[in-house]
Amino acid sequence: MSEIKHILVIRLSSMGDVAMTVPVLFAFSNSYPEIKLTVLTKKQFAPLFRDLESVTVLFADFKNEHKGVFGLYQLSKSVRNLQIDAIADLHNVLRTKVLKFFLSGFKTAQIDKGRAEKKALVSEKTFEPIRTTPQRYSDVFRHLGFDLEIDPPSFLAPKSLDLDTKKVLGEFSNATVGVAPFAAYDSKTYPLSQMDTVISELQKDSKVLLFGGGSEETKQLETLASKYANVCCVAGKFNLTQELDIISNLKVMLSMDSSNGHMAAMFGVKVVTLWGVTHPFAGFAPFNQIETNNLLSDRNVYPKIPTSIYGNRFPDGYEFAIQTIPVKSIVKTVQENL
Repeated sequence: MSEIKHILVIRLSSMGDVAMTVPVLFAFSNSYPEIKLTVLTKKQFAPLFRDLESVTVLFADFKNEHKGVFGLYQLSKSVRNLQIDAIADLHNVLRTKVLKFFLSGFKTAQIDKGRAEKKALVSEKTFEPIRTTPQRYSDVFRHLGFDLEIDPPSFLAPKSLDLDTKKVLGEFSNATVGVAPFAAYDSKTYPLSQMDTVISELQKDSKVLLFGGGSEETKQLETLASKYANVCCVAGKFNLTQELDIISNLKVMLSMDSSNGHMAAMFGVKVVTLWGVTHPFAGFAPFNQIETNNLLSDRNVYPKIPTSIYGNRFPDGYEFAIQTIPVKSIVKTVQENL
């Protein structure tokens, strides 16, 4: 370990997965401030790491510059120029394995994704919590020889809103509740009609901000927000840096099993999550949240849950499982966290 002064940290993939690395890297930086970290990730994820002083970001462009085997070879040359001492692969897929082949000679550790445990969970062979994703990230650094603990947790501090953000938000600059009602799959998305009722109740006592992405989601959220005096849609109005600043000042984020919950958790914001055909036992619950903040579909009605890790596979009829989470339970849980 004493020979390691600079680590390449590989974490590509989705916004949520990348956001889950932040508390781990923050804890590492606090414990080992003398160690430099370079995170290899996609350009759009860079704002997630802006507050980590010992972290720099190296962009991977797999559509152009780093496409294919030759592109990965070119990327490996850029990495070697950084004079790293070790590699922490928090992704561990074919692409990163090829990259590590080109970077042979460095001390390397990679994430154990627990594929066998996850397969057992979704195939109904077991039903018990497995190691969380942040714990698995921490294990990678332990395998490199660092004594890393993420409990008690470290969180990024709330950010001051810039003038443009304050101008757009206006009276909603001090909103306390965020709601992110969409997810990658319908099987993980609470019906908008039921979410409308949730928002209707929450906005009676709190200013509520609606988060989402894409033109169609934004249209739906704008329509929803227009019904209530205490609800504002932020979708499509801010860049990622500004959205992170807004999220950091919330007291509670209500989200699906999706990236907004993980981004809020980076700042120690309380996160209430709704689970459809996926389940927090698979290790993807937002970081450091109490168990009662995970609101689950009724397994008495849908006993095969979790049907998959990401929500992309499920038996007929299971796409409606998330509807069994009562509106009253959601409202009550959010209010208890305020």
